Amino acid sequence: MSKHIGRIAALAGLLTSLWLVWHSNPGAVLGLMRAAGAGLVLAALSHVLPMLANARDWQTLIRGANRPSLARMLHLVWLRESVNCMLPVARIGGEVVSFRLLKKYGVRPATAAASLVADVQLTLISQLLFTMIGIGVLFSHAQSGAWRLAGDLAWGVVVLTPILVLFALVQHASPFERLTRLLNRMTSGQLAALVDQSARIDRSIKLIWRRRGVVLRYLFFWQPLQCLATALEIWIALYFLGAHVSFLEAVVIESLIQAVSSAAFFVPGGLGVQEGGFVLIGGALGLDPSTCLALAGARRIRDLLIYVPGLFAWQVAESSGSLLTRLSSVLPSFLSANRHRQEQN
Repeated sequence: MSKHIGRIAALAGLLTSLWLVWHSNPGAVLGLMRAAGAGLVLAALSHVLPMLANARDWQTLIRGANRPSLARMLHLVWLRESVNCMLPVARIGGEVVSFRLLKKYGVRPATAAASLVADVQLTLISQLLFTMIGIGVLFSHAQSGAWRLAGDLAWGVVVLTPILVLFALVQHASPFERLTRLLNRMTSGQLAALVDQSARIDRSIKLIWRRRGVVLRYLFFWQPLQCLATALEIWIALYFLGAHVSFLEAVVIESLIQAVSSAAFFVPGGLGVQEGGFVLIGGALGLDPSTCLALAGARRIRDLLIYVPGLFAWQVAESSGSLLTRLSSVLPSFLSANRHRQEQN
């Protein structure tokens, strides 16, 4: 059922995108993108910088001798973003893929799950702070559209803040263990083996939050660095599209478009939502609709250059794991047969 909902949302988003382009002079949009040329490719490839920052901040949440290298964490971030952004998985499929691969790298399941939960939670908190900054700057623009849009987003922040605070508090109340115990009682003890695993996840999450230095650096250094690097994508794309906005305005666009995309997590790739968001936010900052849609097109170029190869890399990573499993099961018998043959000779 969820797959059908994702497909329907993707189709509706695609139709919305096409409608926006059609009603905003498609010739002008394509002309801007054609004139920008390789500049949009450069903007797309610069997405490696925020992925690198995300890889490092996520890595700091994992303790132990088996903590993956920065290169492996970057690989995980690439796969996670690719799956979440391109497939109808409600932005959680990438976490499932990351969990499987972290276990393959030797990270304990409880540690892997805790790092993913904490990473998502801290990212949402920092995104909320980033959005508040964007709203504040947007309020400083006198245009009526900017005031109206900033007001709507501000109300969204007001609604979201208590939810995030509640989510943060729940993490200290052993939610996984409590939920598993409840399900275990409902299934007459069939999930007893999962209770201890859930308790270990809760303990691992608490240990992460007790490392206040790591959490503070995540929130106030690595995440802002990631957000600024993502805003650099916007600034580079707009520069080559001929709209010479300030870097601060690029930060505002990126912060608010992230909020809009997160709210529409159920739409694969944010189809239609991102395009509409760029038109609204860019228009509030004085950009014309053609430039806004060309900027949205630049974001789609990033998807093609970064995320589509990421989906292929994910399949390779999964298939290599199954291949190694098959080899590990076949190799001992092969070696034994070979040793027996040598003894006979």
